[in-house]
Formats: sequence, structure tokens, C-alpha cells
Amino acid sequence: MRQTISKSIASDEVIDIFAAAGMDRPDISILSDEFLAEVRDMPHRKLALEVLRKLLSDEIKTRSRKNLVQSRSFADMLDKTIKKYQNRSINAAEVISELVNLAKEMREARERGKSLGLTEDEEAFYEALEVNDSAVAVLGDKALCAIARELVDAVRRNVTIDWTVKESVRAKLRVMVKKILKKSGYPPDKQAQATETVLKQAEFLCADWAV
Repeated sequence: MRQTISKSIASDEVIDIFAAAGMDRPDISILSDEFLAEVRDMPHRKLALEVLRKLLSDEIKTRSRKNLVQSRSFADMLDKTIKKYQNRSINAAEVISELVNLAKEMREARERGKSLGLTEDEEAFYEALEVNDSAVAVLGDKALCAIARELVDAVRRNVTIDWTVKESVRAKLRVMVKKILKKSGYPPDKQAQATETVLKQAEFLCADWAV
């Protein structure tokens, strides 16, 4: 059975997993604890695993179009969890439990930006600031949100359709990002990495912003 699951994890499902489970396809942003408990307690472990895997994979794919850091982080967490199961480090019940917890984390992450008063774009740049790093976290959410908003405004005003292939424009944006981070008190030893992450995040959004 492990081989069958492994194969289906590695490829797209031919059947609609949610239909097979007798469920409507849910929106992860409104996933309730009741729904997750229902999936966790399904008698067919393989089906429960596939429902959760499909749900999380689709949501990560959606987030990858907007939020570089968040989508990479969740994709890595999902991959590690599935590999632990495939390597028999955890059993079916444990992998389902871990996937349920991951779904809750993704739901909470979606709400975090709203609670901070950030737009989707601002939240993406907020995440790019490595806010979970202890050296960065000391700035506080208020300061980090202000930096994210300033970055969004600065990048949006300066991107063009072909900016990703124009080194002169990239250089200008890089200098601009560094100046914003420096004047905002962002840790000096973290500025280089944050600058590159911010620029990569900008590439994710430039199709919507470029004029």
C-alpha cells in the first residue's frame, strides 16, 4: 500500500479525490477544525492522506504565485512530512495528524496578514523580511509592517515589464531596497539576504505591477 500511495503522491490523481471521499472541495482559507477532524477520522487512511495531500499541494501552488517565502516554507514542510511517511519514520495516523497541523498553520498564516492590516502584496514582502529570525523580530511587527509597505510602494513605482532582464533597473531597485532596510534599522548582517529575497519576491509580482 505504501508503494501505491507513494506513486499517487508523485503524480496527479486521475480521479477526483474529494468526490471519492464524498466531500466538496474546501477552501483552505475557511477550513474549520471540524472539517479537519472529519478527514483525520476517516476510516480509509489512504484516502484521508490523499485528501490532505491534494488540498495542501493545491494551496501551496496558489500561494506560489504571490508569496515566495511562504510557499517555499510550506512546500518544504509538506515534502518532509510525506518523505517521513514513505521512509516509515511515521505511520499513517501520524502523517495524517501532521498534515492536519500543517493545514491549520496555512490557515493561520492566511489570517496573520489580515490581522496585521497588510494587503496580500504587503504580506508577501513582510514574509521576505525574514520576520521569524530572532535578530529581525526585535524590530517588532509595527516596524516590519511599515518596512513592508514602503518596499511595496517603492518597488511598484519602479518596476517595468522587462525589469528582470535589465541589470540597470535591478541595480536601482537593489540600492533602493538596501536604503529602506538601512534607515529602518534592519539588522546590518541580515540586509544582503533580505535584499535578494525582496527582489525575488518582486519578480513574483511584477507581472501584475509592470506598466
